Amino acid sequence: MRKGKILVIDDEVQLRKALSRIIELEGYEVFQAETAVKGLRILENEPEILLVICDVKLPDINGMEVLQTIRSGYPRCEVILLTAYGTIPDSVQAMKLGAFDYITKGDGDEQILVILEKAMEKARMQCRIIELENKLEARYSFDRIVGKSKSITETIDLVKKVAPTDSTILIEGETGTGKELFAQSIHTASPRRNKPFVAVNCSAFPKELLESEVFGHKRGSFTGANYDKKGLFEEANEGTLFLDEVGDMHPDLQAKLLRVIENQTFTRIGDTRPIRVNVRIIAATNRDLLKESREGNFRNDLYYRLSVFRFTLPALRDRKEDIPLLVNTFISIYAFKTKKKIEGVTDTLLEKLMAYHWPGNTRELKNIMERAVILSENPTLTQDLLPVEILFPQEDAAGQHATLEEIEKVHIIKMLAYTRGNKSKAAEKLGIGVPTLYRKLREYKLMQDPFKIE
Repeated sequence: MRKGKILVIDDEVQLRKALSRIIELEGYEVFQAETAVKGLRILENEPEILLVICDVKLPDINGMEVLQTIRSGYPRCEVILLTAYGTIPDSVQAMKLGAFDYITKGDGDEQILVILEKAMEKARMQCRIIELENKLEARYSFDRIVGKSKSITETIDLVKKVAPTDSTILIEGETGTGKELFAQSIHTASPRRNKPFVAVNCSAFPKELLESEVFGHKRGSFTGANYDKKGLFEEANEGTLFLDEVGDMHPDLQAKLLRVIENQTFTRIGDTRPIRVNVRIIAATNRDLLKESREGNFRNDLYYRLSVFRFTLPALRDRKEDIPLLVNTFISIYAFKTKKKIEGVTDTLLEKLMAYHWPGNTRELKNIMERAVILSENPTLTQDLLPVEILFPQEDAAGQHATLEEIEKVHIIKMLAYTRGNKSKAAEKLGIGVPTLYRKLREYKLMQDPFKIE
Protein backbone atom coordinates (compact mmCIF):
# COMPACT_ATOMS: atom_id res chain seq x y z
CA MET A 1 0.00 0.00 0.00
CA ARG A 2 1.37 3.40 -1.06
CA LYS A 3 2.25 5.94 1.65
CA GLY A 4 0.84 8.87 -0.32
CA LYS A 5 0.99 10.82 -3.56
CA ILE A 6 3.73 13.29 -4.50
CA LEU A 7 4.18 15.50 -7.55
CA VAL A 8 7.63 16.42 -8.90
CA ILE A 9 7.83 19.41 -11.27
CA ASP A 10 11.24 19.90 -12.95
CA ASP A 11 12.27 20.46 -16.56
CA GLU A 12 15.58 18.61 -16.07
CA VAL A 13 14.59 15.12 -17.19
CA GLN A 14 17.41 13.14 -15.60
CA LEU A 15 17.14 14.86 -12.23
CA ARG A 16 13.33 14.58 -12.21
CA LYS A 17 13.40 10.86 -12.98
CA ALA A 18 16.17 10.16 -10.47
CA LEU A 19 14.40 12.04 -7.69
CA SER A 20 11.09 10.37 -8.54
CA ARG A 21 12.72 6.93 -8.42
CA ILE A 22 14.22 7.63 -4.97
CA ILE A 23 10.81 8.73 -3.67
CA GLU A 24 9.05 5.71 -5.21
CA LEU A 25 11.47 3.38 -3.43
CA GLU A 26 10.27 4.93 -0.16
CA GLY A 27 6.74 3.71 -0.91
CA TYR A 28 5.15 6.82 -2.46
CA GLU A 29 3.22 7.16 -5.72
CA VAL A 30 4.96 9.83 -7.81
CA PHE A 31 3.61 11.99 -10.62
CA GLN A 32 6.01 13.89 -12.90
CA ALA A 33 5.70 17.10 -14.94
CA GLU A 34 8.27 19.09 -16.90
CA THR A 35 6.33 22.38 -16.80
CA ALA A 36 4.31 24.29 -14.24
CA VAL A 37 1.17 24.18 -16.39
CA LYS A 38 1.31 20.39 -16.70
CA GLY A 39 2.04 20.07 -13.00
CA LEU A 40 -0.94 22.19 -11.99
CA ARG A 41 -3.15 20.18 -14.34
CA ILE A 42 -2.04 16.94 -12.66
CA LEU A 43 -2.68 18.51 -9.25
CA GLU A 44 -6.19 19.47 -10.32
CA ASN A 45 -6.96 15.89 -11.43
CA GLU A 46 -5.28 14.21 -8.45
CA PRO A 47 -6.72 15.80 -5.29
CA GLU A 48 -4.97 13.23 -3.06
CA ILE A 49 -1.52 14.67 -3.85
CA LEU A 50 -0.24 16.09 -0.57
CA LEU A 51 3.27 17.24 -1.52
CA VAL A 52 4.70 19.08 -4.51
CA ILE A 53 8.46 19.26 -5.11
CA CYS A 54 8.95 22.09 -7.59
CA ASP A 55 11.95 23.61 -9.33
CA VAL A 56 12.25 27.37 -8.91
CA LYS A 57 13.31 27.92 -12.52
CA LEU A 58 10.79 26.46 -14.96
CA PRO A 59 10.33 27.19 -18.68
CA ASP A 60 6.81 28.61 -18.37
CA ILE A 61 6.11 29.90 -14.83
CA ASN A 62 8.48 30.82 -12.01
CA GLY A 63 8.47 28.34 -9.12
CA MET A 64 7.64 31.10 -6.63
CA GLU A 65 4.42 31.80 -8.54
CA VAL A 66 3.61 28.08 -8.62
CA LEU A 67 4.10 28.04 -4.84
CA GLN A 68 1.59 30.89 -4.36
CA THR A 69 -0.93 29.22 -6.68
CA ILE A 70 -0.74 25.92 -4.79
CA ARG A 71 -0.89 27.49 -1.33
CA SER A 72 -4.00 29.50 -2.25
CA GLY A 73 -5.82 26.81 -4.24
CA TYR A 74 -4.75 23.59 -2.52
CA PRO A 75 -4.43 24.24 1.24
CA ARG A 76 -3.85 20.54 1.96
CA CYS A 77 -0.66 20.54 -0.11
CA GLU A 78 2.85 21.26 1.13
CA VAL A 79 5.47 22.58 -1.28
CA ILE A 80 9.24 22.02 -1.31
CA LEU A 81 11.18 24.26 -3.70
CA LEU A 82 14.28 23.05 -5.53
CA THR A 83 17.00 25.35 -6.87
CA ALA A 84 20.42 24.93 -8.46
CA TYR A 85 21.76 28.07 -6.78
CA GLY A 86 20.21 28.69 -3.40
CA THR A 87 20.53 32.08 -1.73
CA ILE A 88 19.45 33.18 1.73
CA PRO A 89 17.13 35.97 0.44
CA ASP A 90 15.39 33.50 -1.90
CA SER A 91 15.06 30.99 0.91
CA VAL A 92 13.53 33.60 3.21
CA GLN A 93 11.12 34.70 0.48
CA ALA A 94 10.06 31.11 -0.19
CA MET A 95 9.32 30.48 3.48
CA LYS A 96 7.32 33.70 3.70
CA LEU A 97 5.19 32.55 0.78
CA GLY A 98 4.42 29.29 2.54
CA ALA A 99 7.00 26.80 1.28
CA PHE A 100 7.70 23.93 3.65
CA ASP A 101 11.39 24.06 2.75
CA TYR A 102 13.82 25.40 0.17
CA ILE A 103 16.60 22.99 -0.77
CA THR A 104 19.52 23.02 -3.19
CA LYS A 105 19.85 20.44 -5.94
CA GLY A 106 22.68 18.06 -5.16
CA ASP A 107 21.87 17.76 -1.47
CA GLY A 108 22.16 14.19 -0.23
CA ASP A 109 19.29 11.77 -0.76
CA GLU A 110 18.99 11.13 2.96
CA GLN A 111 18.58 14.84 3.70
CA ILE A 112 15.90 15.21 1.03
CA LEU A 113 14.00 12.16 2.31
CA VAL A 114 14.02 13.47 5.88
CA ILE A 115 12.57 16.80 4.69
CA LEU A 116 10.04 14.94 2.51
CA GLU A 117 8.82 12.81 5.44
CA LYS A 118 8.37 15.87 7.64
CA ALA A 119 6.48 17.70 4.88
CA MET A 120 4.16 14.72 4.34
CA GLU A 121 3.48 14.45 8.07
CA LYS A 122 2.55 18.12 8.17
CA ALA A 123 0.30 17.69 5.12
CA ARG A 124 -1.46 14.71 6.70
CA MET A 125 -1.98 16.72 9.88
CA GLN A 126 -3.41 19.58 7.84
CA CYS A 127 -5.80 17.14 6.17
CA ARG A 128 -7.02 15.94 9.56
CA ILE A 129 -7.51 19.52 10.73
CA ILE A 130 -9.47 20.43 7.60
CA GLU A 131 -11.57 17.27 7.97
CA LEU A 132 -12.36 18.10 11.60
CA GLU A 133 -13.22 21.69 10.68
CA ASN A 134 -15.54 20.45 7.93
CA LYS A 135 -17.22 18.05 10.35
CA LEU A 136 -17.63 20.82 12.89
CA GLU A 137 -19.05 23.15 10.25
CA ALA A 138 -21.45 20.43 9.07
CA ARG A 139 -22.49 19.79 12.65
CA TYR A 140 -23.58 23.38 13.11
CA SER A 141 -24.68 24.29 9.60
CA PHE A 142 -28.27 25.04 8.63
CA ASP A 143 -28.35 21.60 6.96
CA ARG A 144 -28.45 20.09 10.44
CA ILE A 145 -31.79 21.75 11.19
CA VAL A 146 -34.33 19.05 10.39
CA GLY A 147 -37.65 20.00 8.88
CA LYS A 148 -39.53 20.53 5.62
CA SER A 149 -42.54 22.40 6.98
CA LYS A 150 -43.28 25.84 5.64
CA SER A 151 -42.77 27.51 9.02
CA ILE A 152 -39.27 26.12 9.57
CA THR A 153 -38.03 26.50 5.97
CA GLU A 154 -39.21 30.10 5.82
CA THR A 155 -37.41 30.80 9.10
CA ILE A 156 -34.18 29.22 7.79
CA ASP A 157 -34.35 31.16 4.52
CA LEU A 158 -34.84 34.39 6.45
CA VAL A 159 -31.98 33.75 8.86
CA LYS A 160 -29.58 32.76 6.07
CA LYS A 161 -29.88 36.28 4.67
CA VAL A 162 -28.70 37.95 7.88
CA ALA A 163 -26.13 35.31 8.96
CA PRO A 164 -23.23 36.76 6.86
CA THR A 165 -23.69 40.22 8.41
CA ASP A 166 -22.65 41.55 11.83
CA SER A 167 -26.21 42.49 12.80
CA THR A 168 -27.35 41.72 16.35
CA ILE A 169 -29.99 38.99 16.37
CA LEU A 170 -32.77 38.17 18.84
CA ILE A 171 -34.14 34.60 18.69
CA GLU A 172 -37.48 34.08 20.39
CA GLY A 173 -39.17 30.76 20.97
CA GLU A 174 -40.40 28.29 23.55
CA THR A 175 -37.98 26.15 25.52
CA GLY A 176 -36.72 23.24 23.42
CA THR A 177 -37.28 24.76 19.97
CA GLY A 178 -33.57 24.82 19.11
CA LYS A 179 -32.51 28.42 19.74
CA GLU A 180 -28.88 27.58 20.45
CA LEU A 181 -28.67 25.34 17.36
CA PHE A 182 -29.86 28.26 15.25
CA ALA A 183 -27.32 30.56 16.92
CA GLN A 184 -24.50 28.12 16.16
CA SER A 185 -25.69 27.78 12.57
CA ILE A 186 -25.72 31.56 12.17
CA HIS A 187 -22.16 31.76 13.51
CA THR A 188 -21.00 28.98 11.18
CA ALA A 189 -22.53 30.74 8.16
CA SER A 190 -20.85 34.05 9.05
CA PRO A 191 -17.34 35.39 8.31
CA ARG A 192 -16.61 34.79 12.02
CA ARG A 193 -16.93 30.99 11.63
CA ASN A 194 -13.26 30.37 12.45
CA LYS A 195 -13.41 32.53 15.56
CA PRO A 196 -14.89 31.59 18.97
CA PHE A 197 -18.57 30.87 19.54
CA VAL A 198 -19.17 31.46 23.26
CA ALA A 199 -22.52 30.71 24.93
CA VAL A 200 -23.85 31.64 28.37
CA ASN A 201 -27.23 30.97 29.96
CA CYS A 202 -28.21 34.21 31.71
CA SER A 203 -30.74 32.41 33.92
CA ALA A 204 -28.15 29.98 35.30
CA PHE A 205 -26.20 32.54 37.36
CA PRO A 206 -27.08 35.06 40.09
CA LYS A 207 -26.36 38.71 39.21
CA GLU A 208 -22.85 38.92 40.73
CA LEU A 209 -21.65 35.66 39.18
CA LEU A 210 -23.13 36.47 35.78
CA GLU A 211 -21.44 39.88 35.74
CA SER A 212 -18.10 38.23 36.51
CA GLU A 213 -18.68 35.56 33.87
CA VAL A 214 -19.63 38.00 31.12
CA PHE A 215 -17.34 40.94 31.87
CA GLY A 216 -14.54 39.40 33.96
CA HIS A 217 -12.92 40.85 37.08
CA LYS A 218 -9.63 42.11 38.52
CA ARG A 219 -7.86 40.33 41.31
CA GLY A 220 -9.05 41.57 44.72
CA SER A 221 -12.17 43.25 43.34
CA PHE A 222 -14.36 41.15 45.66
CA THR A 223 -14.02 38.34 48.18
CA GLY A 224 -12.77 35.25 46.39
CA ALA A 225 -11.35 37.16 43.40
CA ASN A 226 -7.86 35.70 43.80
CA TYR A 227 -6.77 36.26 40.21
CA ASP A 228 -7.59 38.30 37.12
CA LYS A 229 -10.38 36.68 35.13
CA LYS A 230 -11.24 37.23 31.49
CA GLY A 231 -14.93 37.66 30.81
CA LEU A 232 -16.85 35.94 28.01
CA PHE A 233 -16.75 39.12 25.93
CA GLU A 234 -12.96 38.84 25.83
CA GLU A 235 -13.15 35.10 25.15
CA ALA A 236 -15.51 35.76 22.23
CA ASN A 237 -13.43 38.57 20.71
CA GLU A 238 -13.63 38.51 16.88
CA GLY A 239 -16.33 35.85 17.21
CA THR A 240 -19.90 35.48 18.48
CA LEU A 241 -21.34 35.72 22.00
CA PHE A 242 -24.64 33.88 22.49
CA LEU A 243 -26.71 35.19 25.42
CA ASP A 244 -29.36 32.56 26.13
CA GLU A 245 -32.40 33.56 28.22
CA VAL A 246 -31.34 37.19 28.05
CA GLY A 247 -34.75 38.18 29.44
CA ASP A 248 -33.60 36.93 32.85
CA MET A 249 -30.63 39.31 32.97
CA HIS A 250 -30.57 41.71 35.95
CA PRO A 251 -31.42 45.38 35.05
CA ASP A 252 -27.94 46.56 36.16
CA LEU A 253 -26.31 44.14 33.75
CA GLN A 254 -28.74 45.12 31.02
CA ALA A 255 -27.38 48.68 31.21
CA LYS A 256 -23.81 47.41 31.00
CA LEU A 257 -24.66 45.16 28.06
CA LEU A 258 -26.26 48.11 26.27
CA ARG A 259 -23.00 50.08 26.54
CA VAL A 260 -21.00 47.20 25.06
CA ILE A 261 -23.36 46.89 22.11
CA GLU A 262 -23.20 50.64 21.49
CA ASN A 263 -19.43 51.16 21.60
CA GLN A 264 -17.87 47.65 21.83
CA THR A 265 -16.04 48.52 25.05
CA PHE A 266 -16.52 47.40 28.64
CA THR A 267 -14.72 47.40 31.98
CA ARG A 268 -13.94 44.40 34.15
CA ILE A 269 -15.26 44.38 37.72
CA GLY A 270 -12.79 46.28 39.90
CA ASP A 271 -10.93 47.79 36.94
CA THR A 272 -10.89 51.29 35.47
CA ARG A 273 -9.31 50.50 32.13
CA PRO A 274 -11.83 50.02 29.29
CA ILE A 275 -11.33 46.98 27.07
CA ARG A 276 -12.27 47.12 23.39
CA VAL A 277 -13.68 44.04 21.69
CA ASN A 278 -15.21 43.09 18.36
CA VAL A 279 -18.07 40.73 19.16
CA ARG A 280 -21.29 39.84 17.41
CA ILE A 281 -24.17 39.29 19.82
CA ILE A 282 -26.94 36.76 19.35
CA ALA A 283 -29.52 36.74 22.13
CA ALA A 284 -32.33 34.30 22.82
CA THR A 285 -35.36 34.22 25.08
CA ASN A 286 -38.50 32.18 25.73
CA ARG A 287 -40.30 35.36 26.76
CA ASP A 288 -42.08 38.03 24.75
CA LEU A 289 -39.39 40.69 25.24
CA LEU A 290 -41.38 43.42 23.51
CA LYS A 291 -44.20 42.88 26.00
CA GLU A 292 -41.68 42.67 28.86
CA SER A 293 -40.10 45.98 27.80
CA ARG A 294 -43.48 47.70 27.60
CA GLU A 295 -44.30 46.46 31.10
CA GLY A 296 -40.97 47.75 32.43
CA ASN A 297 -39.47 44.32 33.08
CA PHE A 298 -36.78 44.71 30.41
CA ARG A 299 -34.95 47.79 29.20
CA ASN A 300 -36.74 49.21 26.18
CA ASP A 301 -33.55 50.62 24.63
CA LEU A 302 -31.73 47.30 25.04
CA TYR A 303 -34.61 45.44 23.44
CA TYR A 304 -34.35 47.54 20.29
CA ARG A 305 -30.55 47.15 20.25
CA LEU A 306 -30.86 43.37 20.48
CA SER A 307 -33.69 43.04 17.97
CA VAL A 308 -32.02 44.62 14.94
CA PHE A 309 -33.01 41.31 13.40
CA ARG A 310 -35.67 39.33 15.28
CA PHE A 311 -37.35 36.03 14.52
CA THR A 312 -39.43 33.46 16.38
CA LEU A 313 -38.85 29.72 16.14
CA PRO A 314 -42.05 27.72 15.61
CA ALA A 315 -43.16 25.30 18.31
CA LEU A 316 -43.17 21.61 17.37
CA ARG A 317 -46.96 21.44 17.68
CA ASP A 318 -47.12 24.06 14.89
CA ARG A 319 -45.00 21.97 12.52
CA LYS A 320 -46.09 18.42 13.26
CA GLU A 321 -45.43 17.38 9.66
CA ASP A 322 -41.73 17.47 10.61
CA ILE A 323 -42.13 14.85 13.35
CA PRO A 324 -41.47 11.80 11.08
CA LEU A 325 -38.26 13.41 9.80
CA LEU A 326 -37.13 14.28 13.32
CA VAL A 327 -37.95 10.77 14.56
CA ASN A 328 -35.81 9.17 11.83
CA THR A 329 -32.96 11.59 12.55
CA PHE A 330 -32.96 10.91 16.29
CA ILE A 331 -33.22 7.15 15.72
CA SER A 332 -30.15 7.27 13.47
CA ILE A 333 -28.18 9.21 16.08
CA TYR A 334 -29.02 7.00 19.05
CA ALA A 335 -28.91 3.71 17.14
CA PHE A 336 -25.34 4.61 16.16
CA LYS A 337 -24.44 5.58 19.72
CA THR A 338 -25.92 2.43 21.23
CA LYS A 339 -24.71 0.18 18.37
CA LYS A 340 -28.26 -1.07 17.77
CA LYS A 341 -29.91 -1.86 14.45
CA ILE A 342 -33.18 0.07 14.44
CA GLU A 343 -35.18 -0.16 11.22
CA GLY A 344 -38.05 2.16 12.06
CA VAL A 345 -41.20 2.64 14.13
CA THR A 346 -44.71 1.25 14.06
CA ASP A 347 -47.54 3.30 12.60
CA THR A 348 -49.23 3.32 16.00
CA LEU A 349 -46.17 4.83 17.68
CA LEU A 350 -46.02 7.56 15.04
CA GLU A 351 -49.74 8.26 15.45
CA LYS A 352 -49.22 8.73 19.19
CA LEU A 353 -46.38 11.16 18.56
CA MET A 354 -48.43 13.12 16.04
CA ALA A 355 -51.35 13.41 18.48
CA TYR A 356 -49.26 14.72 21.38
CA HIS A 357 -49.11 18.48 22.14
CA TRP A 358 -45.29 18.64 22.79
CA PRO A 359 -44.86 21.19 25.59
CA GLY A 360 -41.10 20.48 25.55
CA ASN A 361 -40.85 20.79 21.76
CA THR A 362 -38.02 19.20 19.76
CA ARG A 363 -35.88 18.64 22.85
CA GLU A 364 -38.67 16.55 24.42
CA LEU A 365 -39.04 14.48 21.24
CA LYS A 366 -35.27 13.93 21.14
CA ASN A 367 -35.23 12.69 24.74
CA ILE A 368 -38.18 10.38 24.13
CA MET A 369 -36.57 8.80 21.06
CA GLU A 370 -33.29 8.34 22.93
CA ARG A 371 -35.20 6.54 25.70
CA ALA A 372 -37.07 4.39 23.16
CA VAL A 373 -33.89 3.30 21.36
CA ILE A 374 -32.15 2.43 24.64
CA LEU A 375 -35.12 0.37 25.92
CA SER A 376 -35.91 -1.35 22.63
CA GLU A 377 -35.03 -5.01 22.23
CA ASN A 378 -36.34 -5.21 18.65
CA PRO A 379 -35.38 -3.52 15.36
CA THR A 380 -38.78 -1.79 15.20
CA LEU A 381 -39.74 0.68 17.91
CA THR A 382 -43.22 0.06 19.31
CA GLN A 383 -45.56 2.36 21.21
CA ASP A 384 -45.05 0.58 24.54
CA LEU A 385 -41.66 2.35 24.67
CA LEU A 386 -43.36 5.74 24.95
CA PRO A 387 -44.11 7.57 28.23
CA VAL A 388 -47.63 7.24 29.64
CA GLU A 389 -48.49 10.91 29.02
CA ILE A 390 -48.03 10.31 25.29
CA LEU A 391 -49.69 6.90 25.21
CA PHE A 392 -52.81 7.99 27.08
CA PRO A 393 -53.10 11.76 26.96
CA GLN A 394 -56.86 11.83 27.53
CA GLU A 395 -56.93 9.33 30.36
CA ASP A 396 -53.85 10.88 31.94
CA ALA A 397 -55.50 14.27 31.76
CA ALA A 398 -58.55 13.06 33.72
CA GLY A 399 -59.09 15.73 36.34
CA GLN A 400 -60.72 15.89 39.71
CA HIS A 401 -64.14 15.03 38.23
CA ALA A 402 -63.03 11.57 37.02
CA THR A 403 -64.90 8.55 38.43
CA LEU A 404 -63.22 6.02 40.71
CA GLU A 405 -63.24 3.51 37.85
CA GLU A 406 -61.53 5.98 35.49
CA ILE A 407 -58.84 6.75 38.07
CA GLU A 408 -58.27 3.01 38.69
CA LYS A 409 -58.03 2.34 34.95
CA VAL A 410 -55.44 5.07 34.44
CA HIS A 411 -53.43 3.84 37.42
CA ILE A 412 -53.36 0.28 36.03
CA ILE A 413 -52.26 1.57 32.66
CA LYS A 414 -49.46 3.60 34.25
CA MET A 415 -48.26 0.60 36.25
CA LEU A 416 -48.24 -1.62 33.16
CA ALA A 417 -46.25 1.03 31.36
CA TYR A 418 -43.83 1.23 34.27
CA THR A 419 -43.32 -2.56 34.29
CA ARG A 420 -43.31 -2.69 30.48
CA GLY A 421 -46.23 -5.12 30.40
CA ASN A 422 -45.03 -7.50 33.10
CA LYS A 423 -48.33 -8.50 34.75
CA SER A 424 -46.76 -10.16 37.80
CA LYS A 425 -44.70 -7.05 38.61
CA ALA A 426 -47.63 -4.76 37.89
CA ALA A 427 -49.91 -6.77 40.21
CA GLU A 428 -47.25 -6.69 42.94
CA LYS A 429 -46.86 -2.90 42.61
CA LEU A 430 -50.63 -2.47 42.68
CA GLY A 431 -50.96 -4.66 45.78
CA ILE A 432 -53.33 -7.13 44.14
CA GLY A 433 -53.10 -10.69 42.85
CA VAL A 434 -52.46 -11.58 39.22
CA PRO A 435 -55.98 -13.09 38.78
CA THR A 436 -57.49 -9.85 40.09
CA LEU A 437 -55.39 -7.86 37.61
CA TYR A 438 -56.61 -10.07 34.74
CA ARG A 439 -60.21 -9.55 35.84
CA LYS A 440 -59.80 -5.78 35.90
CA LEU A 441 -58.09 -5.82 32.50
CA ARG A 442 -61.08 -7.66 31.04
CA GLU A 443 -63.46 -5.34 32.86
CA TYR A 444 -61.75 -2.22 31.49
CA LYS A 445 -61.30 -3.83 28.02
CA LEU A 446 -57.52 -3.58 28.22
CA MET A 447 -56.68 -7.11 27.13
CA GLN A 448 -55.67 -5.79 23.70
CA ASP A 449 -53.61 -2.95 25.10
CA PRO A 450 -50.26 -1.79 23.63
CA PHE A 451 -48.32 -3.66 26.31
CA LYS A 452 -49.21 -7.05 24.80
CA ILE A 453 -50.49 -8.44 28.07
CA GLU A 454 -52.50 -11.29 26.54
